[in-house]
Amino acid sequence: MTFSRILTHPGGSHKDEFLACCLLLAGSPVPILRREPTAEDLADFSTAVVDVGDEHAPERGNFDHHQFPKDHPPTCALSLVLQHLGVYEDARKFCDWLETAEWFDTRGPVETARWLGVERETLFKLNSPIDTTLLRRFAGVRELGPGEPLWEVMRWIGEDLLGYLKNLRERLNSIGEVGEFWEIESPNGPFKVLFLPRTESMPDEPSAGLARFIETRPDAGEIAGLVYPDRRGAGYGLSRHNDHLGLDFTRIQDCEDVHFAHARGFVAKTTATDPARLRELLGKSWVSRP
Repeated sequence: MTFSRILTHPGGSHKDEFLACCLLLAGSPVPILRREPTAEDLADFSTAVVDVGDEHAPERGNFDHHQFPKDHPPTCALSLVLQHLGVYEDARKFCDWLETAEWFDTRGPVETARWLGVERETLFKLNSPIDTTLLRRFAGVRELGPGEPLWEVMRWIGEDLLGYLKNLRERLNSIGEVGEFWEIESPNGPFKVLFLPRTESMPDEPSAGLARFIETRPDAGEIAGLVYPDRRGAGYGLSRHNDHLGLDFTRIQDCEDVHFAHARGFVAKTTATDPARLRELLGKSWVSRP
């Protein structure tokens, strides 16, 4: 569903309608208007009405949440647009900031801080001047169109967010097809790693998505390490998963086929390609399960 224009409320701007508009721009690079909607706007299938209008009717392009009851699960305009685009579930899994944004917009800073288990002031210590400037500039305009710097930045944000979700989902599917979980035996006990073989089509960063893939598994807490193709050579990279202290790759730094081992022990690079040798290096690196 494409639109001929996007309409959101005037006045102060918040992250939810700003990002919702960014996502819509990725599919409909059209002008953004900031004013109260009319009945005609709400009935117009070609106008996306975001975070205003007291109506959630995605079939007509209306994405407001303010009419939801007080005890409704935290849901903002951004949530509704993500749902409309069919990527909400992946966004909740892979965008760690999204649930907090939903809470902040619908519950405010005090309840959000309580939900997070932090002091209210901690939230404001995380504010970025990038967010502040973009939202202030967005609040200060009545209309934005193609070619204007802020409009172009918003389109980039929407395209990058959708691209991230699409590419990550494809990457996870690919890892699921070729990835292997190894159980490594060592003098200090057994442990598990995720091994990704070299394939014809590798991303620029071969380790991308591995941690996210592990998160989807019920045995995620048992995975200590990652083995993946080295993007700078024909060998493999070895690293800790979630900084698992059971692995210390300084223990293999003197091996002839290990050309790099970080002094802090969390990553190493080897020219080895034989799975048996990779298993051997991993076994030598295992200290014990903390």
